Amino acid sequence: MSESLKSTFSSFSTGFACLLLALTLAACSSQEYPEATGETPEFDYIIGAGDSLEIFVWGNQELSTTVKVRPDGKITTRLVEDIPASGRTSTQLAREIEDAYGKYVKSPVVSVIVNGFVGVPTQQVRVVGEASKPLNVPYDKNMTLLDLMIRVGGLSDFANGNETVLVRSFGGKQTIYNLRVEDLIRDGDISANTPLMPGDIIIIPEAWF
Repeated sequence: MSESLKSTFSSFSTGFACLLLALTLAACSSQEYPEATGETPEFDYIIGAGDSLEIFVWGNQELSTTVKVRPDGKITTRLVEDIPASGRTSTQLAREIEDAYGKYVKSPVVSVIVNGFVGVPTQQVRVVGEASKPLNVPYDKNMTLLDLMIRVGGLSDFANGNETVLVRSFGGKQTIYNLRVEDLIRDGDISANTPLMPGDIIIIPEAWF
């Protein structure tokens, strides 16, 4: 297993442990957590399994192709098999393809364009519980809670939106915050529109009737 895949698997395992903890905490409606704040981070998109890649080789149209990143994080092109792709930026992957093609083509120039974004788990925002469509959503720069709730179709009829919690890992520290989702999408309270970060986990509990 490559180092990039090991890192991705480790991050996913840590996130899953956080998810189990937060699900337990979210079930206790008496819990109070601070509201999330923070600035939108700068980040470079990291290719993940499931991403669709358009590989363009200048002056060699027969080598240009579109491929999908396999679950093992690798791609196979028309010239080279099993090139690691997951965990790299499009620029990094383009340079690695150039190195691989350089054994067969004189001075190849490669561009990689990412389509059908999936991304790595550390750059997804995961929504579980009482959303209309719980999803893993690729993080977009400047993404907010409102953007995310539109993507997942809002709250279900059984959601306790104002008891939603956010699990965030930053600098090796895991913190739990409260989100006022119901105030935001049902009452239009824009002050509840929290900036999100890559890797955030949103847990929406069921209301107790």
